[in-house]
Amino acid sequence: MLAITASCALVVSSQDIATFVLHDFAPITMVRTHTCGELRRDHVGLTVTLCGWVQRVRNKGGLLWLDLRDRYGVTQLIFEEGNTTPTLIRQARELGREYVIKVQGLVMQRNASNPHMLTGAIEVQVQTLEILNTAKTPPFLIEVETDGREELRMQYRYLDLRRPPLQNNLVLRHQVMQATRGYLNQQQFLEIETPILIKSTPEGARDFVVPSRMHPGQFYALPQSPQTCKQLLMVAGFDRYYQFARCFRDEDLRADRQPEFTQIDCELSFITQEDILTIFEGLVKYLFQHIKNVELPQFPRMAYAKAMQLYGTDKPDLRFGMPFVELTHLVQRQGLRVFDEAALVVGICVQGCAGYTRKQLDQLTDFVKQPQVGANGLVYVKYHSDGHLQSSVDKFFDQAQLTTWAEVLQAHPGDLMLVLAGETQATRQALAAVRLRMGDALGLRNKVQFSPLWIIDFPLLEWDTATQCYHARHHPFTAPQAVDVPLLEKQPEAVHANAYDLVINGMEIGGGSMRICNRSVQESLLRIIGFSPEEAEQQFGFLLEALEYGTPPHGGIALGLDRLCALLGSEESIRSFIAFPKNNAGRDVMLKAPAPIAQDQRQELGMEAIKKLS
Repeated sequence: MLAITASCALVVSSQDIATFVLHDFAPITMVRTHTCGELRRDHVGLTVTLCGWVQRVRNKGGLLWLDLRDRYGVTQLIFEEGNTTPTLIRQARELGREYVIKVQGLVMQRNASNPHMLTGAIEVQVQTLEILNTAKTPPFLIEVETDGREELRMQYRYLDLRRPPLQNNLVLRHQVMQATRGYLNQQQFLEIETPILIKSTPEGARDFVVPSRMHPGQFYALPQSPQTCKQLLMVAGFDRYYQFARCFRDEDLRADRQPEFTQIDCELSFITQEDILTIFEGLVKYLFQHIKNVELPQFPRMAYAKAMQLYGTDKPDLRFGMPFVELTHLVQRQGLRVFDEAALVVGICVQGCAGYTRKQLDQLTDFVKQPQVGANGLVYVKYHSDGHLQSSVDKFFDQAQLTTWAEVLQAHPGDLMLVLAGETQATRQALAAVRLRMGDALGLRNKVQFSPLWIIDFPLLEWDTATQCYHARHHPFTAPQAVDVPLLEKQPEAVHANAYDLVINGMEIGGGSMRICNRSVQESLLRIIGFSPEEAEQQFGFLLEALEYGTPPHGGIALGLDRLCALLGSEESIRSFIAFPKNNAGRDVMLKAPAPIAQDQRQELGMEAIKKLS
């Protein structure tokens, strides 16, 4: 049996554990014998006990059916005069939607099976019924298809979570987490937690801050990521780390972004970029195979500069073509001012769309002029089936010139060419939006097709015209590529990062980099992005000092768990895969948060004194 050593350590053998589990606990009496999604034809003749919520009651006088639901499925119950007591039938007629009940009854084969239900071959003839709890009438239908608008369903999220689609989404999330743990554990990773209350450090987004009661006027920050802590774990010798890290960023929201989110956060020592790409490409392939039974191909790799040139974005959707073709050298000095004054003229070929009507083309033009797209207008060329080229700029370009456009854009009869002009970056971004819109219009963005790729060779730094200084594109701990280190001081804009992003179907699933493991290089980068030596020491002194104590070469990656689940679940929004998400305004309409705090709390935290000082 269990042995206690002199030092009070517990020593347990595998045989002891089995004995302990089997004999040292009293048997657990289950309230129910089966779930509502479990019963099949093989169970006919069995007396069972079920518990769940009343989803629907159908009363046919002397015959009454009731659908009983739990998270496993729905079972039909039957109350029939002659086989069911009048008292039971009367009880059943008084049940309301979402009442919680317990029934005991006999499993019977249905006269007419329902092929749309897993339990559709059977029904349960009820012998006893117990109301475990009553329920108010819910504010919307708790079924697969509901009549509740999203804001109302978020207010009553605990009711919305009873619906099978959301339950299935959270089951998928659980499966992804368990499969990820299994894969990383086999790769010798250790799951280690890092602090939630940390020091505020600049990582690109605004921090959520927490005032300290014990240290008035001082604040913790909630981590935007565990970046510095996981690097310190590498210094400590834990060469393969992961955690499902909760991260917090006080930034503008959209469908794929929340103020708090979860990432599969990993860091490794004694590796190269190639090692990291191989391991985590393997993880993603494993998840798609395990969760969706989809075998992904080998992930291609594309340099950042090429992605921007061909698709106008560093997260291109490669499920379809339409690469960009630059036309600047062909179209300028022909008298068309919008082309002559542009830094970039660029187009795409949309196959099979020469038949677009004037109304459709006007709608496209209105689309590109929207503020979120930002173009001044759209030039089109229709390549008719008879070989004639018709454009919106026929006044400036003849058939021979338009034929050259078609050759460069690789257009054929029946195709439509769309061209934008303007400042380089803005024009590429606008055409990227047009490309995606056309992909959607033509049904080319199939949700069950997956096109992954790695984006590599990012710029290490970006020039910010507002602040007139360089900013780290990823974060200030990203290592420059070794060949570019000599350029760091004199040509920082030419330095490439030893960084990588994973993109699937135009969605950034994760990213990472090799890290700086040398104090002098780290200090140089901090200086270039605007930190004085004093500021660098104040903000990152703990890390700078750690880099002097034998730091191994290391790097890492973080995959967005919420985004990965949305992709695997073929949905656009990550909110469907988070149990209690915030809305687009960053509010929890169920908990009514954020909210004011009581005056005594403010005083205890010294908030009034802080306000006066500011």
